[in-house]
Amino acid sequence: MENRLYAFDWKYIGDMELGRPNLGKTARLEIYRLFQYTLRDVLETEYGTEQSDRLLYKAGFLAGTEFCKRYVGECASFSDFVAKVQAALEEMNVGILHVERADMDKLEFTLTVAEDLDCSGLPDLGHVVCTYDEGFISGLFKSFTGKSFEAKEVDCWCTGDRTCRFEVKPATE
Repeated sequence: MENRLYAFDWKYIGDMELGRPNLGKTARLEIYRLFQYTLRDVLETEYGTEQSDRLLYKAGFLAGTEFCKRYVGECASFSDFVAKVQAALEEMNVGILHVERADMDKLEFTLTVAEDLDCSGLPDLGHVVCTYDEGFISGLFKSFTGKSFEAKEVDCWCTGDRTCRFEVKPATE
């Protein structure tokens, strides 16, 4: 697309110390969720559920890719990658990442994220809601391996579980 005003750049994150000298770089979780779920509502109203999920996944993928570049960096091994991602997510209070299963031959993984930024504490809605997180995790894995991955949430606070569980595997292209 030509003439884009908002192609992602870290400048849009800004200088927190300069811009928020009194309030700092944190805000209450409710305001983040208010932003996310009102945006989701508008996307779903305008484009339908399937398209809004696709857009949120793509945004999450871009965020995961950029997050990995900025906060994780180069990693010598999968365990190094996981340790750096865990540390960054916990430091930023995003969630507590655990690897439940890792099949390095097939490159298939089961990850959990406890105290997830997007859904921990939400009621049982009967469906998963962490589409953005699916994209985020796929972006992390693509950044680490250089290969395309698909992350799919299989358990969520919103399905009655107390953690988010994601199945991650190579993308079928």
